Amino acid sequence: MLPVRHRFLGLALCAVALLASCQRTDQAVDGARFPAPGRPVASIISPSYLDEQTRDGQREAERVMDRLGIGPGTRVADLGAGDGYYTVRLARRLGPSATLYAEDVKADYLARLAERLQRDGILGVRIILGLPGDPRLPPTSIDVAILAHVYHEIESPYEFLYRLRPALARRARLGIVEADRPTQEHGTPPALLRCELAAVGYRQVDFLLLVPAETYLAVFAPPDALPEPATIKPCRP
Repeated sequence: MLPVRHRFLGLALCAVALLASCQRTDQAVDGARFPAPGRPVASIISPSYLDEQTRDGQREAERVMDRLGIGPGTRVADLGAGDGYYTVRLARRLGPSATLYAEDVKADYLARLAERLQRDGILGVRIILGLPGDPRLPPTSIDVAILAHVYHEIESPYEFLYRLRPALARRARLGIVEADRPTQEHGTPPALLRCELAAVGYRQVDFLLLVPAETYLAVFAPPDALPEPATIKPCRP
């Protein structure tokens, strides 16, 4: 008999694998072609941005969740969840009946996150193994999506934003936390971010500097209708 911890992880990762296999066929026959970004894409080098004590000292997650109006009943996706900095804080705010997704493209990050959630007694988080161009979220399942310190690492940002749109419910918001520096230096200048989001039809509706950190929160409303992929023009820094 496997220990409880290993059985829990096995079930979580099996669910991830099952979701991936169920959705791969639809994506494979889609046939859409999206442009590559017109700027460097940073490598994924770590599941975390800074140590959590420093981030909490700067009230990062608290201010981001407050600005996005996240509270009990809000359905949230932590995209590029990594080691779960936002996932665990969202779970604590939303409570045990939350609809909360933790998505990442790195299976090993998700395995460690599953361990952390089990260790902390956090139940009900739905773990999803995404693709570089597709977060693989269920349709109209999300009121708020958060991309924290990860946008510059998305290999196919236009496709990712395009395929994220069906998961966003009416009046949903996408909150992106980034540093104001070149993408190859693990950030995204705000003007470049606005341009890339606008290319897929997203509209910026809020902006907050997260001082004293050298980061910002940009909030976007999704488009009513998506453009044809062939019409999307990549932005340049």
